[in-house]
Amino acid sequence: MDGGLRILGIDPGYAILGWGVVDFRANRYRLVDCGAITTGKEMPMPARLKALYAELTEVIGMFLPAVAAVEELFFNSNAKTAIRVGEARGAAILACANCGVEVYEYTPLQIKQALSGYGRASKEQMQELVRSVLGLERAPRPDDVADAVAAAICHANSSGSLSRIERATGVRMR
Repeated sequence: MDGGLRILGIDPGYAILGWGVVDFRANRYRLVDCGAITTGKEMPMPARLKALYAELTEVIGMFLPAVAAVEELFFNSNAKTAIRVGEARGAAILACANCGVEVYEYTPLQIKQALSGYGRASKEQMQELVRSVLGLERAPRPDDVADAVAAAICHANSSGSLSRIERATGVRMR
């Protein structure tokens, strides 16, 4: 992308992995494409991870993002689910790394604050903000896709700040 930044946002999950590609140039956002990679509950976990990795690798090859913004995990109850989502997240990060895409990680709180200025924004508020920021008629669906697009927008908002800090201090922040 000429003079801008193409960002792949990822909302990791093993049943549904949301992804969104956003171009950021001259303080403007453009949704390139978005979607979900799904795996069936009848599939064994290794097959699910393989499918997530393979399909995300295809997405990366198709859109050639410069960077990826991956949502970090936040769970406070079901450990088994957290472990499985962590495995899916690992497959996503590995797909990015193997394709030469630099990965940045953001907590749900950071993503919400970057879009809304409020770390406790609801899913509905976040979907409306994604829709509004990108000038879309409807928010991306399902929720996992909207969350992935929000992660990409979060990185776009953060990338300028990181670059300014690095230039001012000479210290690499990524």
